[in-house]
Amino acid sequence: MTTKQHSFLASPTAPYAALIAAMVIWGASYVALKISFRYFHPLLVVFLRQFLASIVFIPLVWRYFRKIRKQDLHWLILMSLFEPCIYYIFEAKALTLTSASQAGMITALLPLLVAIPSALFLKERISKRTLIGFSLAIIGVVFLSLSGKATEESPNPVFGNFLEFLAMVAAAGYTVILKKLSSRYSPFFLTAVQAFMGTIFFAPVLLLIPESREMILTTQSILIVAFLGIVVTIGAYGFYNFGTSRIPASQSASFVNLIPVITLIMSIVILGERLTSLQYVAGALVIFGVIFSQDRTKDEVPVY
Repeated sequence: MTTKQHSFLASPTAPYAALIAAMVIWGASYVALKISFRYFHPLLVVFLRQFLASIVFIPLVWRYFRKIRKQDLHWLILMSLFEPCIYYIFEAKALTLTSASQAGMITALLPLLVAIPSALFLKERISKRTLIGFSLAIIGVVFLSLSGKATEESPNPVFGNFLEFLAMVAAAGYTVILKKLSSRYSPFFLTAVQAFMGTIFFAPVLLLIPESREMILTTQSILIVAFLGIVVTIGAYGFYNFGTSRIPASQSASFVNLIPVITLIMSIVILGERLTSLQYVAGALVIFGVIFSQDRTKDEVPVY
């Protein structure tokens, strides 16, 4: 690493630049996932992206595994169970039932879901404003889901959005544990642990469910899986883990607010998805609730 590169990574702006890059990649990933399901079973997509990332990581991080502290082992396992394991089970199924744009809107809830466990376990402040914002965002998600219309590619948006919400709950648990471990392990190493654990977790699933191994190999399908496995799994998580290791967990999670906007634009341009007028209003309420919850004033008394 050059002196100039090291200087940038140590700068105050580096974590914010990394988090923005992660959000752009993740926003694109919702569209890529939706397209990938045309060629692969959802569980196969999840396994392949973890497997590809693991292959890339093997020669680079093998030596770091010997430095794992025994008292951290259960936290590393729990972190990986939350994400990618539980998270992708819910999200993969969600995107077979709802649109990429609606699923992207649900991700706006993550900062609020992170705020509560961050207050309990990381002793970060949570204000009345955060709770009010959380309530507004939840109302927006409910209206977004109930106003969704079933289509060929989104046959059950209500249930699909609920599953995406559960994926965000898992992501919140992951973010809090990641913050706890980031003081002792590098973001690169934590990303590698996720990839290896995801591969180990999903491999038996493919053996137990024969239909999950169905695939249609084309140039486009191979490129999409490569994008999800290498660019998203390594790039987005690497950027996010780096950013989260440098600033408070609740603050880093607030960058997820960018995902709905990025996903919506890409869904309209690439997938031709459209939201109803009521859904745009509901989506705006979700984002407003999240932004409102982040605007804390000095004279507010924290709830916890």
